[in-house]
Amino acid sequence: MEPNSVRNTWTDRAGEYSPAYYAHYGPNETSTLICDILSEYLDHDATVLELGCGSGRHLKYLANHGFENLSGVDINAEAFDTMQETYPELAGDGTFHCSPIENIIDDFDDGQFDAVYSVETLQHLHPDVEWVFEEVARITDSILITAEIEAPVHKSSPSDPDVNYVDDDTPLYYRDWGDIFTSLDLVEVDVVQGTRDTTRTFRPAN
Repeated sequence: MEPNSVRNTWTDRAGEYSPAYYAHYGPNETSTLICDILSEYLDHDATVLELGCGSGRHLKYLANHGFENLSGVDINAEAFDTMQETYPELAGDGTFHCSPIENIIDDFDDGQFDAVYSVETLQHLHPDVEWVFEEVARITDSILITAEIEAPVHKSSPSDPDVNYVDDDTPLYYRDWGDIFTSLDLVEVDVVQGTRDTTRTFRPAN
């Protein structure tokens, strides 16, 4: 698929895997894990950015546990309408950007965020925009967390070992995030293997 086609599958997504879908389920075990990791390394006034924040279920969990300076990026405008309806306090207190990650990440300063995290979002970026990963490392001051699917979770593997498709139309690119971000001068300090996601925590080398 072309990069624009990949973006379009998320820009207008409705039904399963849409912002309303995730708002219905609310925070989950990944929300808890991310909160625990951030709480280990950072104070509650830390600046935190979620890439692919959707309607804000993970950010809402952080807010409920004391984190105050929360930001998010999502490509789907419906995500922010749903956030306003479901988590109005988060919508009012946080800073949010409706944009593809690759169109906005250059606007952030070096080390602008104490923590940056992604939950099953970076895995959907097209190979043509993999330069974004270096930018993610650049804007991270202290903690980077990736909670992504790194390998097929079902017994039947896709014909291409590097990509699979969600509902036959949305590509999921399998990547080793440990290799990617350690090659960008980050140090991997923890790995948690879940039933779907591999959650990796990185810190700057310096």
